[in-house]
Amino acid sequence: MDFAEDKPAGVPCRHLDRAFACTIHGALRDRGFRGCTTFDCFGAGQVVSQRLFGGMSWRDRPETRAQMFSVFATVKQVHEMIWHLLEAQERTYDPGTAREAADLADSLASVVAGGLHGVLSLETDVVREAVRTVLTNVSAEVRSAYFADAGDLDPRLRPGADLAGCDLRGLRLCGADLRGAVLIGADLAECDLTAVDLLGADLRDTRVAGADLSSPLYLTQAQVESARGSGTTRLPQVLSSPAHWCTSPR
Repeated sequence: MDFAEDKPAGVPCRHLDRAFACTIHGALRDRGFRGCTTFDCFGAGQVVSQRLFGGMSWRDRPETRAQMFSVFATVKQVHEMIWHLLEAQERTYDPGTAREAADLADSLASVVAGGLHGVLSLETDVVREAVRTVLTNVSAEVRSAYFADAGDLDPRLRPGADLAGCDLRGLRLCGADLRGAVLIGADLAECDLTAVDLLGADLRDTRVAGADLSSPLYLTQAQVESARGSGTTRLPQVLSSPAHWCTSPR
């Protein structure tokens, strides 16, 4: 369980102080709030509170709370999509696809920059489908360089697979499509995850000590924070090793 307490969506946490800081931030994991330590808003919180709502507080104007929280959810999705599109732009070998990813990222950034009206009128389902198509195409392109579709990968390694608790050490993983896979508590220690599609994969308590996570596809900081790594786990330069990971090479 990632949260020691339950609350309805849209209701502020009781540990939030008047300055919007967490009163138990230094003890979140010890007190059972691991989910808080892994959450990443991709910068949406600052954009919504400071730019879209001009620094206005929902505490000062409670009538704005529902709209502000709804806008935050949309902006978080948009920022996450932009994050993945920028990676897709870098990873594709096709200049046309790179331009498509860049243009889509720019258009999403323009929506947020345009203010509340643009965010509120955004057709998120349509946008998600367009982004999904680009990310899927780039994933297939990159993974094909590792002959991922040649039939020599373990048949369990597929999108959406339930691999919770599985020992995957020693398996060939490079180029596998684990998009949306459940890897809770799985053992990937010392594995090479080069070009493995991890978009939306659940990495809670996944053991990645000594694993090469330097160049998978679509890995996020939140996924890294939820996994169990070590000082020898390799990560992309844009991501950082969590403070709670053991620094021992073992």
